[in-house]
Amino acid sequence: MNVLVINCGSSSLKYQLIESASEAVLAKGLCERIGIDGRLVYQKAGLDKEITEAAMPTHKEAIQMVLDALHNPESGAVAKLSEIGAVGHRVVHGGEKFSSSVVLTEEVLKEIEACNDLAPLHNPANLIGIRACKELMPGVPMVGVFDTAFHQTMPKKAYLYGLPYEYYEKYKVRRYGFHGTSHSFVSKRLIQFLNLDAADSKVIVAHLGNGASISAVLNGECVDTSMGLTPLEGLVMGTRSGDIDPAIMEFIAKKENLDITGIMNVLNKKSGVEGLSGVSSDFRDLEKAYNEGNERAIAACEVFAYRVAKYIGSYVAAMNGVDAIAFTAGIGENTSFIREKILAYLGYLGITMDAEANKVRGEEKVISTPDSKVKVCVIPTNEELAICRETVALV
Repeated sequence: MNVLVINCGSSSLKYQLIESASEAVLAKGLCERIGIDGRLVYQKAGLDKEITEAAMPTHKEAIQMVLDALHNPESGAVAKLSEIGAVGHRVVHGGEKFSSSVVLTEEVLKEIEACNDLAPLHNPANLIGIRACKELMPGVPMVGVFDTAFHQTMPKKAYLYGLPYEYYEKYKVRRYGFHGTSHSFVSKRLIQFLNLDAADSKVIVAHLGNGASISAVLNGECVDTSMGLTPLEGLVMGTRSGDIDPAIMEFIAKKENLDITGIMNVLNKKSGVEGLSGVSSDFRDLEKAYNEGNERAIAACEVFAYRVAKYIGSYVAAMNGVDAIAFTAGIGENTSFIREKILAYLGYLGITMDAEANKVRGEEKVISTPDSKVKVCVIPTNEELAICRETVALV
């Protein structure tokens, strides 16, 4: 079966067409600047990218352009649209309602819409993409795969905040966690890669990208994760602050004459390693500045690595041990000096890093020495493939 995987943002859309049996990517690309002027990037496997500038007033026009590209006579990946058997959609927030992927019926869409206030920047865009696909591909099964679903196995002690319980009862204020599709995929692959027993395993996944989160996975189920009600909690990230003293918000608001919207903008878009370094949120730029002796870039990298190491340590405690740790996503897969900094804190676990193995970029590899008590690996994530697999399993 050919599965089209769609990931809709507010003004962008990423897509892949995957042949599920071989798991080969037949074509991929993205639509940018939806609602502004529009740009389609399309690449059939084995061919160069094609770029088309065209008006995309809404996601409907963007998806129509994607479908046209997928079956165009010259570089299309399929001869006709009927060769696409199902569509898998990334949905950011499923609240407490969705603990697994689900076929997208009208009733389900209403339930997703009810979660909009938990993810106001993402869920509405996801829904727009789903409805556009339903209109343009009538009769084709659609599946929703939720970023939050994998974390729904967390116990109450992990997801409740120290707030009045009525806020949980009335508004569902609790830890939800994100990057669940990636954490699920990588934890399963790590267990398989190391021949661990899924029913008797303790693994930690460090998804380190511009957005970053860590999860503790006990016997195949998530028992804790670093992001919270929103993706702002947890690690220091590209532009997000991560954990802070909440009173800082009031303090800065008074000093800078900012309202709550202004403060949230600072915490989400002007903080993290970009705010600390004054250089960039991109670790390629930070590494260059670090090597040039830029003191703020050095501090930003140290803060990032330290926070990751602290979370890993806390999850070792939460599971009363750990068998393996996986680094994944853009930084986790490609930035060796950050992995080295993080692992320098974990010697107490009996981990020794293999310096030569740690030079790896973007491929599966054990980067701890053979005598390490805890195995440490780089495991590339593949959220699109995970969505494809979930879709096939349901349809």
